[in-house]
Amino acid sequence: MIVCVYFPRFELVAAGGRSEIAQQALAGRALALAPAVGSEQRVGEVSGAAEASGVAKGMALGEALARCPKLVLLTPDPVAVAEAWESMLCALESIGAAVEPARPGLAYFDAGELRALHGSDAATLAAAGRACRSASSGTGADDANGGAARARTRAHAYARTADRSADGAILSATARASAGPPRLGAGPTRFCSLAAALAARSRRALVLDGCDARRWLAGRPVELLGYRARTEALLEPLQRLGVRTLGALARLPRAALADRFGAAGVEAHRLACGEDDPLLPRRVQERLLETLEVGDASSGMALERVLGVLVDRVLARGERRGRTLRSLELYARLVSGGGWRERVVLREALCDPERIRLALQPRLHLLPAPAAMLGLAVERFGPVAGDQRSLFEAERADRSSAGDAVLREALAQVRAAAGDDAALRVVCVDLDSRVPERRVVLAPLAG
Repeated sequence: MIVCVYFPRFELVAAGGRSEIAQQALAGRALALAPAVGSEQRVGEVSGAAEASGVAKGMALGEALARCPKLVLLTPDPVAVAEAWESMLCALESIGAAVEPARPGLAYFDAGELRALHGSDAATLAAAGRACRSASSGTGADDANGGAARARTRAHAYARTADRSADGAILSATARASAGPPRLGAGPTRFCSLAAALAARSRRALVLDGCDARRWLAGRPVELLGYRARTEALLEPLQRLGVRTLGALARLPRAALADRFGAAGVEAHRLACGEDDPLLPRRVQERLLETLEVGDASSGMALERVLGVLVDRVLARGERRGRTLRSLELYARLVSGGGWRERVVLREALCDPERIRLALQPRLHLLPAPAAMLGLAVERFGPVAGDQRSLFEAERADRSSAGDAVLREALAQVRAAAGDDAALRVVCVDLDSRVPERRVVLAPLAG
């Protein structure tokens, strides 16, 4: 049995804050996420009041404002959304689930693998609901599961996130309390469980049996295809053809749909008939994160020096264990509110700080506004490598290899004895700042 965990309007709630969204919703205000800077001018997720006014997700901004002149636009915050969603996924994995995240606010896992752990499918659904509510309130999922389940789930082959910021806090701790209760649905396939979750109540899961799932699915609206990226474009043409339900779609010949819509038509017919692809749980990932408040160094050369400090700190982390870096993510908390995130995949796995800085610095020009905080996260590691050659070997040609080896060994011994912060260097960030603590920062000394 496949379980679907669905959080309605997750991106809207995570970006605006749960309490603020609730207050504005009670006041009857129509809310929507504003278009991201540099992207197509289309609104993001919308509230129920905005939907009642005719505004839908993906609608052009001008049309949305014309339909609802009192529409309140909220600044999108992809950093808060990513952190809140990661906390939810970790909460589901804490009960032993192998989770497949479809998009923020929508995930699946197989409950059949957890029957031996929780006793029954109903107990598994209850544990998933408790874990999500605990993560939403910030109390932690393990406290809700008890000591016995906690001891057994530690053996599950999923690595936990190893995040650490400059002040010892996670990047967005307040994002953990920004999601409401989930809707849970279960069925023989992912699509059936999604349909059940959309029809379920917030506090009561809906479970579909294998024999009745297809018959129940036939009466559901064809708009369910919009939750799949491969079939989302078929909604408008199917509605023009008069296809309103999944049962009407299933009665059409599959060959005719393939001839008209191609592979997307075949996929839509398979879903309407109760067929679906198997689950693809996410792989084990270890993530390192470093953040730094930039202060007055919110743009220009000073921000590039802050980025250099973050690169040095990431490379000096003991959790890296000599591995190279393959994929990175740049985070920024903007001064004007909201956040920004950019994923960078390196052409080759690197551990040379100079080459990593050269790959990341051009992405800083994509910042839509001055940054109040900058963060760097390692998304994927490469293989363990020795000393990589720098791009500026000519400047270091006069150094003795024996002297470098002695220096590296001395630094390793000092850090082993006194910690990672034992050998540091001073980096000038913003010498014109009126705050002395912002003029220079300390970065690990490269060996």
